Amino acid sequence: MRRFVIRSLESAVRRGGASGSSCRRFSSNSAPERKVAILGAAGGIGQPLSLLMKLNPLVSSLAIYDIAGTPGVAADVSHINTRAEVAGYAGDEQLGKALEGSDVVIIPAGVPRKPGMTRDDLFNINAGIVKSLCTAISKYCPNAVVTMISNPVNSTVPIASEVFKKAGTYDERKLFGVTTLDVVRAKTFYAGKAKVPVAGVNVPVVGGHAGITILPLFSQATPASNDLSDEDIEALTKRTQDGGTEVVEAKAGKGSATLSMAYAGAIFADACLKGLNGVPDIVECSFVQSSITELPFFASKVRLGKNGVEEVLGLGPLSDYEKEGLEKLKPELKASIEKGIKFAQDN
Repeated sequence: MRRFVIRSLESAVRRGGASGSSCRRFSSNSAPERKVAILGAAGGIGQPLSLLMKLNPLVSSLAIYDIAGTPGVAADVSHINTRAEVAGYAGDEQLGKALEGSDVVIIPAGVPRKPGMTRDDLFNINAGIVKSLCTAISKYCPNAVVTMISNPVNSTVPIASEVFKKAGTYDERKLFGVTTLDVVRAKTFYAGKAKVPVAGVNVPVVGGHAGITILPLFSQATPASNDLSDEDIEALTKRTQDGGTEVVEAKAGKGSATLSMAYAGAIFADACLKGLNGVPDIVECSFVQSSITELPFFASKVRLGKNGVEEVLGLGPLSDYEKEGLEKLKPELKASIEKGIKFAQDN
């Protein structure tokens, strides 16, 4: 039974693309050496994320970093009999060593949302953390793919871009805001309402990663369903947008979406690794530098490859409801982006 559970976890991480990823796999023997660093690995997201990345056969070296607590996490996951060699690092003085040679850096560092706290409330706390971590990335692994989980993503990704620009290391193809959890939720909620197997569902989610900036495109969902009314689509959209709040309230102030976010982060990191390794047709939704709208950053489907983003894909045909949602989200997303840029420029 134990062996079955481990294999199921491994296969879930390898095959669970958020919006149409290839199912091709590498064996641990043929995959190239790849180092993944997790910054904030001792936290609520970081610990299960460390477990999931340890199970990923594409990872040969796993660096687990946080301000404290990482030796225990590293010792724990290092006992798992998978390919990745694990090392734990704690404190500012060890951050450089954790980052050196990294191919992919995942950043879940920061404080979680508490009841009554909006993602914007997180800004002042998490912005400084992200800025300092990205400053170190620009010094120790400037060519790494960086996947940002730290909220508010709509602001932390622009902060990271400005830090990298100041350091002269910015490559817009290698900076991602992880919006995969929005896709995971949209797929789950849609499958339940449409009564279709969730494993075969795809739902693109565009815009940003907070509240109304999250715009699931249920008109493009596959398999298509003719059984959903306009009211159903509105309810599904609202639930996807409020998914984080649903978890915070269900945990009664004792946590936020840590487990599902770790899963989503692992899925996106797996897609990035496949892209770096040359697996074709890896497509995921992500918040990236974009020109498909008038906003400088926007979440949409992107094709991943050896250099990170190979192509930012267009929005495709939208329903009238989605067109309305797109126009509604733009002012809020614009303000969040500008807030991040201003923070980075002023600090």
